[in-house]
Amino acid sequence: MNYEILKKEIMDDEGVKYEIYLDHLGYPTVGIGHLIKPDDPEYGKPIGTKVTDKRVTELFISDAECAVKDCKKLFVNFDTIPEDIQHVLVNMMFNLGYTRFSKFKNFKAAIDVRNWKKASIEGRDSLWYRQVPNRAKRLMDRLQNEH
Repeated sequence: MNYEILKKEIMDDEGVKYEIYLDHLGYPTVGIGHLIKPDDPEYGKPIGTKVTDKRVTELFISDAECAVKDCKKLFVNFDTIPEDIQHVLVNMMFNLGYTRFSKFKNFKAAIDVRNWKKASIEGRDSLWYRQVPNRAKRLMDRLQNEH
């Protein structure tokens, strides 16, 4: 897994902010879509509090490693999936989180049998696809076009 490519892809979707802000659901967030948790030093600090590039990178690496670990837990033989598809799945996990992504039963079943086209159809048939249409379309197009 190429973390530099993954970081660029997820940054394109999430954006990057070097200060605490509220995400579209009103949750305090920082960096590359990092939801601030109680154990983060940023927790409880006011919106607009600045963070360093180093901190943004630390948070991204931690979040990406967590997303990869969750993908390995959710998908059969994740390490044998083509790298571009791994990136799509990690991007989705990063966005959805394990609990929500694990509910994509038909999508998961298609991925597990390496039916990328069927998985792309299942991904398009979801609330997630309607909530983040630009990101979701790009990711499902990549799945659909994988050979």
